[in-house]
Amino acid sequence: MREEKDERLEKELIKEAIRAKEFSYSPYSNFRVGAALLAKSGKIYTGCNIENAAYSPTNCAERTAVFKAVSEGEKEFVAIAVAGDGEDYLAPCGVCRQVLREFCDPDQFCVFMVGKGENCQKMTLGELLPAAFSKKDVKSK
Repeated sequence: MREEKDERLEKELIKEAIRAKEFSYSPYSNFRVGAALLAKSGKIYTGCNIENAAYSPTNCAERTAVFKAVSEGEKEFVAIAVAGDGEDYLAPCGVCRQVLREFCDPDQFCVFMVGKGENCQKMTLGELLPAAFSKKDVKSK
């Protein structure tokens, strides 16, 4: 029963990530990305990439979803699906991996990298970002 529920959630996340691409603001790269982040509460937060003419203020879809969720009080997450327009699976960039690491257990958090036709490759955040810098590395006084 649990596997069936997990499979339904995975499919829902993938569909939401693909749908989120429709809101992408990507006039410079013409590369749309959508993300769907599943919070421990069960709520799904979506995000898209938002580009800027100055480039460095550009925000990735994954961070858009995380920032939306955190701004609404969520701080614990289970999984994320990331979908782009390319032929291959789309992995989060290094900055997004680091932002996810701030809130997610690297061995439990699942990343679904969506390819063409809703196929996906699944990895843990720890597999994508080994030896990450985390809260334990910050010394507080």
